[in-house]
Amino acid sequence: MLHFSTVSDVNLLAFKNNNRSQDVIEKKQDILDSIAQFYNLAASRMLFVGFSSFVLTNSSKEISITGISDSVKEYLMAQKVKFKYIPEIELIKYRKQFDVVVAVDEYFTYADSDQTQKDMVGQICNLATDYVITTLRDYKNQDYKDREFSQPSIVRNNSESMVFLESHNWSQRDRNSWSSTIYAIDQQERSMETYGEFARHTMYFKQLANFSAVAGAEDFTVHKNLMYKGLIKKNYEHVITITFN
Repeated sequence: MLHFSTVSDVNLLAFKNNNRSQDVIEKKQDILDSIAQFYNLAASRMLFVGFSSFVLTNSSKEISITGISDSVKEYLMAQKVKFKYIPEIELIKYRKQFDVVVAVDEYFTYADSDQTQKDMVGQICNLATDYVITTLRDYKNQDYKDREFSQPSIVRNNSESMVFLESHNWSQRDRNSWSSTIYAIDQQERSMETYGEFARHTMYFKQLANFSAVAGAEDFTVHKNLMYKGLIKKNYEHVITITFN
């Protein structure tokens, strides 16, 4: 199974081919601003897990990023984004070193078991002093038609366009486990790149709240008026914050 950094590569591909990329950044800026106002906190040090359009917002004096490939690093440097890259294996050295950690695109579902998810939540929570921002779909009330495919997304860059389709193959032995594959289709070239498979595991709101509490969180909030839509699918995800003393 592939690493989450591969998801970042697909996100970057979609972002670079979207002629409305600035609108995408502004929407993500609004989410970060709304959360900062909700807590009346201004972040000085932020860590992003993987590449998303959040990385290109103006929300922190110091930006660090982990879980990305060399191609993403090269793109950010070409865009003159000032950031510090931290290999995931070195995150243990950064306990409570960031005001805010951003791990979106259902980061905590990229796991093969409850225990792996619990470890992931513990690791991310140990990095933040104020809060963690993440996103999840509502798996408890998931429509059956959404189980096999995410809602396809098409991005356009002038006369060119790309289609992104994410398919899901659910386990016959464990109803909470599945693997996902992403297809990026270039409609002009009539070609396709495949990314996957990715090991996935459902994460429920109460489950994430419990794992966060075990990791020392003070509170857990599903923001009712904030929804997140990623770069490669049209499904909306709930914006969640995990806060600390």
